[in-house]
Amino acid sequence: MSKKRVVHYINQFYAGIGGEEKADTKPFKEDGVKGPGVGLNGLIKDNGEIVGTVVCGDSYFNENPEAIDEVIEMIKSFEPDLVIAGPAFNAGRYGVASGAVATAVVERLGIPAVTGMYEENPGVDMYKKVPYIVQTGNSAATMRKALPAIANVVNKILEGKELSPKEDGYFERHRKNFFTEERGSFRAVDMLVKKLNGEEFVTEYPMPDFDNVEPGAAIKDLSKAKIAIVTSGGIVPHGNPDHIESSSASKYGRYDIAGVDDLKEGEWETAHGGYDPTYANEDSDRVIPVDVLRQKEKDGEIGELFHYFYSTVGNGTAVASAKAYSEAIAKELLENNVDAVILTST
Repeated sequence: MSKKRVVHYINQFYAGIGGEEKADTKPFKEDGVKGPGVGLNGLIKDNGEIVGTVVCGDSYFNENPEAIDEVIEMIKSFEPDLVIAGPAFNAGRYGVASGAVATAVVERLGIPAVTGMYEENPGVDMYKKVPYIVQTGNSAATMRKALPAIANVVNKILEGKELSPKEDGYFERHRKNFFTEERGSFRAVDMLVKKLNGEEFVTEYPMPDFDNVEPGAAIKDLSKAKIAIVTSGGIVPHGNPDHIESSSASKYGRYDIAGVDDLKEGEWETAHGGYDPTYANEDSDRVIPVDVLRQKEKDGEIGELFHYFYSTVGNGTAVASAKAYSEAIAKELLENNVDAVILTST
């Protein structure tokens, strides 16, 4: 039996081109394997062979809508039977790109696609219903475990074997109807009894896990309160000096607005991708209301506006990253005796 043809999609880092400074690399293709493809190729050698690699920079892919068309045409040129993307671990932009490519492969080329991501990568929720997204660790430090897990799913697909989310470690793509001898009421009571007895049981309908956040106490006297601004709308000084990414931000910025009454065009802008920035760039007060708060400060309606604001981009940013930013920002706000925060988006 001849080996199946496999194509591998990776970003600029795993192609060995460079890091963030090369994230704007345009799509290109090469014959054979690169980066983690070397390990994958050895793990699927009995069933398939990586015949080509397609590379695209994370920023280029996420900032240019036509990038997906370019990448898919390059993949198609290799006449593949299956495509592997990543693994992306918890890298947000890479995860979104890998998920988008894998989804387009399934929908446009009609062939299977497999990728790998950490559970908090935004690409999981965005794309898990179409391609196989194998669960990986948080970072490339878990590459040795990730590659065999991905290869296992690939080999099963190429061999035509049955796959299971629980057994093969990929995120559930869709629910399937099944028949069982016991009706639902009996199964539900059985699970309840096990739960009451402290015994192990497995639910048939796992529910999403949401954080519960206790609301803060009301401000008793706004006229004496120190107010800060925090935004995921990406407002930054002109030129984006901290190079906050337009999608899947890996950092946040802290910017001094002491003495600033109005965010003027040409002095401030948004780094945020995914929406038309025209109005935010014309007047960044539309995203963070510095002008209004300064007026309220002068009118005595609030005590003072904190002289720094904090900004990042919410577009595709990983939940774990957002939590880390919030913890660091909250620590600084508490140290500076800030009483309340106005949190804005786009």
